[in-house]
Amino acid sequence: MTTRLTRRRALPLVGGALTAPLLPSISAAQTGLPEGKLKILVGFPAGGGTDVMARLMAEPLKQRTGRNVLIENKAGASGTIAAEAVKNSPPDGSTIIYIPSATIVQKLTMAAVPFDPMTDFAPLTLAGTVQTAFVVSPSIGVNTLAEYIDWLKKNPTRHSFGTTALGSFTHFFGVMVGREIGVPLEPVPYRGAAPLAADLQGGHIAAGCGGITDFLEHHRAGKVRVLFTSGLKRTDAAPDLPTATDLGYPKLNILGWYIFLAAAKTPPAIVQAWNKELGAILALPDLRKRLTELGLDVQTSTPEYVRERMAKDLAHWKGIIDGIGYKPQ
Repeated sequence: MTTRLTRRRALPLVGGALTAPLLPSISAAQTGLPEGKLKILVGFPAGGGTDVMARLMAEPLKQRTGRNVLIENKAGASGTIAAEAVKNSPPDGSTIIYIPSATIVQKLTMAAVPFDPMTDFAPLTLAGTVQTAFVVSPSIGVNTLAEYIDWLKKNPTRHSFGTTALGSFTHFFGVMVGREIGVPLEPVPYRGAAPLAADLQGGHIAAGCGGITDFLEHHRAGKVRVLFTSGLKRTDAAPDLPTATDLGYPKLNILGWYIFLAAAKTPPAIVQAWNKELGAILALPDLRKRLTELGLDVQTSTPEYVRERMAKDLAHWKGIIDGIGYKPQ
């Protein structure tokens, strides 16, 4: 079981877009992908981290394959609406999904989740790993976890945090933070990262949890403040940001990921074609640089590795969820 890793090398970006040419265009017949337009579903609103990453990848994929690659946002239910749409799509490889572990874990947290991640999809590739970030609004005037704890003690009516996906690790991580610091925190669900970031910026909520990919650019712009992240080691995207382990809370360690999936029963040849094309664009130094800047530690894999990792992590996460005492809703 191996993963494909390549070196990162910075190349210039123009207006936030990837420079061209990226890769030589290849004929449709050479790709092995289905004819016609290709759709990548995103289960969150436009403007959030998942959406931004998917759109960054769509352009070089379009250039490489000569296809019309569309990003379709099917927001709602923490990404499960989009996942169900791919599950029910024709198994011809024309529709795939870019999906975070925050959605996959809902198999463990929702009583009636409309998909089984182990049987209803054909894994294509891992795109990378991502840490959860604990962020605060600039309006509360804190810059460190210690300052936030002091602020909580002085503001007992504001012990809430926004989560980008209720019943996911952007929810559980916040609850775990509250337990570790000795100040219980109450989750408030949001329909993705974009509305949560807006409320944090406006001071409507004091804190929030989500993938570092959702908040890193807002942090750099001073719109939110990332206090710490959930990895064992600091993310490549922001080595200046401490992890919870750095701050003395080693139990606050959760690593998520992003993967590409197609419908179950997609022919193996098409699965391998997608794996090849997605691996090719994710090896592009300028795309890797841009995704890394957003907080994704880029890493590709075989389809088999995705399935094995899902099974392993679901078992691990179940232990965490049971420890918290969360029951499927």
